[in-house]
Amino acid sequence: MIEEMRLRDLGVIAEATLPIGPGFTAITGETGAGKTMVVTGLGLLLGQRADSGAVRAGAAQATVDGVWIVPEDGPVADRVREAGGDVEPLGDGSAELFVGRSISSEGRGRASVGGRSAPAGVLADLADELVVVHGQSDQLRLRSAAAQRDALDRFGGEPVRTARDEYRRAFERWREADRELTQLAADRDARASEADELRTQLADIEQAGPQPGEDVELTQRAERLANAEELRLAAASAHEALSGEGDGPDASALLAEARRSLERVDDPVLEDLAGQVADLGYRTADIAAALAGYLADLDETGPHELAAVEERRSVLAGLVRAHGSLDAALDLLETGSSRLAELEDDSERIERLTAERDAAASALDDTAAVLTRARTEAAGRLGTAVTTELRALAMPDARLEVSVSPGAASAAGRDDVAILLSPHPGAEPRAVSKGASGGELSRVMLAIEVVIAGVDPVPTFVFDEVDAGIGGAAAIEVGRRLARLSHSSQVIAVTHLAQVAAFATNHLSVVKANDGSVTASDVRRLDGPQREAEMARLLSGMPDSEAALTHARELLSLRSEVH
Repeated sequence: MIEEMRLRDLGVIAEATLPIGPGFTAITGETGAGKTMVVTGLGLLLGQRADSGAVRAGAAQATVDGVWIVPEDGPVADRVREAGGDVEPLGDGSAELFVGRSISSEGRGRASVGGRSAPAGVLADLADELVVVHGQSDQLRLRSAAAQRDALDRFGGEPVRTARDEYRRAFERWREADRELTQLAADRDARASEADELRTQLADIEQAGPQPGEDVELTQRAERLANAEELRLAAASAHEALSGEGDGPDASALLAEARRSLERVDDPVLEDLAGQVADLGYRTADIAAALAGYLADLDETGPHELAAVEERRSVLAGLVRAHGSLDAALDLLETGSSRLAELEDDSERIERLTAERDAAASALDDTAAVLTRARTEAAGRLGTAVTTELRALAMPDARLEVSVSPGAASAAGRDDVAILLSPHPGAEPRAVSKGASGGELSRVMLAIEVVIAGVDPVPTFVFDEVDAGIGGAAAIEVGRRLARLSHSSQVIAVTHLAQVAAFATNHLSVVKANDGSVTASDVRRLDGPQREAEMARLLSGMPDSEAALTHARELLSLRSEVH
């Protein structure tokens, strides 16, 4: 529950502390005094969007701080700790949670959770566990089919929740299969074009039959053939100098003579050198033989070999232009076959995916039927329970029905849920979106919340003028129902009706003062004569009227009737 909330420079409120606590808190005040700012401040603590226009005129920033009482362990405390904050244990299993929000006049905002700065989204996460806020906009929202379906699902409890979760999982499986199948069919032409192009590329590569590194080898070969005469002359001259086949001295003979000269004497050093000379002789002979082979290879090249090499290089150059490099072409040849098989497998894939989608659709049908049955059963109970509540809310002849009919498939099911209201006997039930006045819609919303709270409790309810459009006996019954709701949940209601405020266990008044230039508001806790005077003001506009005070005391006495 909310234990306390402090506002500073928010709207017309300069500074105020709201002691709230358990039970039913009513917030009243003159028009324009800033009652709505209390709900705005609470909304900021719940992570709603901050508006710099809410900063009080002349102030640099508005701040809202709140103290919640939460379980020491549980989803709320866990989320706070995930955000880096913590709760303050009170020793009875509960703990205090401090939250804050500020917004500057330039629009910048900050939030704190459990003593640590945190994104406003953390506050929104906590709000899902802490509070339900109802304002006049929520009454309008009740007119929407989605809101009516959500109300039924909350009332349906575990059976509906389980069936809905199963349906959503089946729906996601069907949607994924259908999306993949639809995409495959849509891409069929593109895939066929890709397959044709890939088939042509593979054929060209296979026809060329390139080998790794072949382009480099051919480049070297072409350079050799282009300079064949120069190469032959250089190799022949070197061969003659080494082998002695020419007219001049040869290296082999000179090395042999040097070796023999060194071997004639008996000296270890010269013997070693003789061995090295011998090695040079062997290496010289090997080089001479290699040069002879090189010359023989040059002699075997015909006049047309260079043309053949250039033609082959041209074929490989075409592959390089098409694929970026010869290695890329070879890689495509290695991997392209599997890609081509994948592209040519469309018919089989379509057949397989169609079977998967049909199976998913069948499972979806089954789970949708289970969800419909669970909702239909809950709808009957919800209609009966809310009808009973409406009779206690000064709508004795009203009858509420919840219709569940076939609708378009969505992630929420295949059901159209409509809340129908028959305000008096003989009247055909009509959708609340068409057949309910503002006051009737307020009471229908309250009745639904009271009923749902019995199966799906909410820690805190905040009602912003839930009594709009009603008065008299109906307003008394609204107050009585809010008081009973406060037995299981904390209830905070901004109201302009004394009949509603009379049932509060905690009455706060937003008081407006005017110094001639700046309007400021404060919040006061009322009791005794002060509360009676505020009730009289709500009733007649005259807080000192004895008749109004007498009526106020009569209304306050009704609170004791609520058990």
